[in-house]
Amino acid sequence: MAWLDQFSLPLIVIACLLLGLAPFFPEPHIWEKLKMLASGNLTRPLDIFDLLLHGTPFVVLILKLLRIWQLGR
Repeated sequence: MAWLDQFSLPLIVIACLLLGLAPFFPEPHIWEKLKMLASGNLTRPLDIFDLLLHGTPFVVLILKLLRIWQLGR
């Protein structure tokens, strides 16, 4: 988890806002892919790649927040 310490929290939040939510209209891409996943329509390789691409910043943010919480205890 030491690699996670090298990233600043504001940088990760900006990545979530820009890459995670882009394109913003008509709905965020990650939201569209999560709805497809929930309904069972996430089958095309491009859609799976999109979910991974747009979801990675949120996973990194969660890991970073857990790391900050762990080091703060």
